[in-house]
Amino acid sequence: MSTTTPSEQPRASVLVINSGSSSIKYQLVSPEDGEAIASGIVERIGDTVGAVKHVAHGTTTKRELPVPDHAEGLRIVLGLFDELGPDLESAHVVAVGHRVVQGGALFDGPALVTPEVERDIEDLAPLAPLHNPANLTGIRVAQTLLPDVPHVVVFDTAFFRHLPEAAATYAIDEDVATRYRVRRYGAHGTSHQYVSQQVAQILGRPLEDLNQIVLHLGNGASASAVRGGVAVETSMGLTPLEGLVMGTRSGDVDPAILIHLYRNAGMSIDELDDLLNRRSGVKGLSGVSDFRALHDLVAQGEAGARRALDVYLHRLRKYIGAYHAVLGRLDVITFTAGIGENDDIVRAGALAGLEALGIEVDLARNEGRKSEPTVISPDGAKVTVLVVPTNEELAIARQALEVVGA
Repeated sequence: MSTTTPSEQPRASVLVINSGSSSIKYQLVSPEDGEAIASGIVERIGDTVGAVKHVAHGTTTKRELPVPDHAEGLRIVLGLFDELGPDLESAHVVAVGHRVVQGGALFDGPALVTPEVERDIEDLAPLAPLHNPANLTGIRVAQTLLPDVPHVVVFDTAFFRHLPEAAATYAIDEDVATRYRVRRYGAHGTSHQYVSQQVAQILGRPLEDLNQIVLHLGNGASASAVRGGVAVETSMGLTPLEGLVMGTRSGDVDPAILIHLYRNAGMSIDELDDLLNRRSGVKGLSGVSDFRALHDLVAQGEAGARRALDVYLHRLRKYIGAYHAVLGRLDVITFTAGIGENDDIVRAGALAGLEALGIEVDLARNEGRKSEPTVISPDGAKVTVLVVPTNEELAIARQALEVVGA
């Protein structure tokens, strides 16, 4: 008979995989304490030479080698765990969690991977043609290489699955919308859900009592309004193109711009897609998408960069004001993701002029990058303003653990 007590049982871990069109990001996570035990990325899959980075035991290992496809990429990842650690068997991996971008109207939470779920992900590919096929490839390859543990999918859209109909519905012909599944799905939902839940814990207040605005500001950017832990609005729509100005994406534009450019510039659908997704946003206005470079150009007096920053901040303020109106009462605004956590200029600029709404920033508290949850509003402010680092991998790991019941 074993004498091992429950406290001596090895802690469970989850291997989180984010399979993109030409990359695989991965992280071995302890859901219990949130530790990232190991992490890495395989890039340039399908190119002549790929790049691999594995971080474990405080050491970063980088290699360049051929990675012809995702199957070989995941074999390389598992080989790195065997060679450099930690050993996955000793790590007590109880599930593999997969990020999937589009869950459509079918999924409002995580799901155990089954043949039916795989078919659903494939069927939803027209709504996320750059993402769902790559996500599905990673799932299938990982199941082949790791057949003895359950696999769980976590959808970016799930948190927004039950938006109010008035928020989710586009005012176009209903038959067309129904036939082609046109509605607001949102994105970054895993991050918005995780951060809004963290805010309640940080403030020591019941989640059900809080009205929140969450600003996920990275190269892709989105806003959400969350009432009592439930999303009631979000800025991204049918695709991740709608909403805020982003690094290379336009965000909101008059749809007739596309018709105008088609008729008068002779631009094709592919050219319009490229324009709005890759040659717009901050990059389209300033020539750069990295905000550090943008701030340098602003400091040098470059007019295009100044205008790009002004447009970016104006759109943010507009959404904050709109979501304040949607919620009726606002308790918390939270910044997260790469820009939200690290760019004090953007944080201060986004909230400038909103004092009449009870929204203020303490400039000393706001200064610098934030690697820990930080209140940046003054004491006694009507609206608490926070910076909370997001952790989508941990959120995926915890949701996967719930599904498998480990």
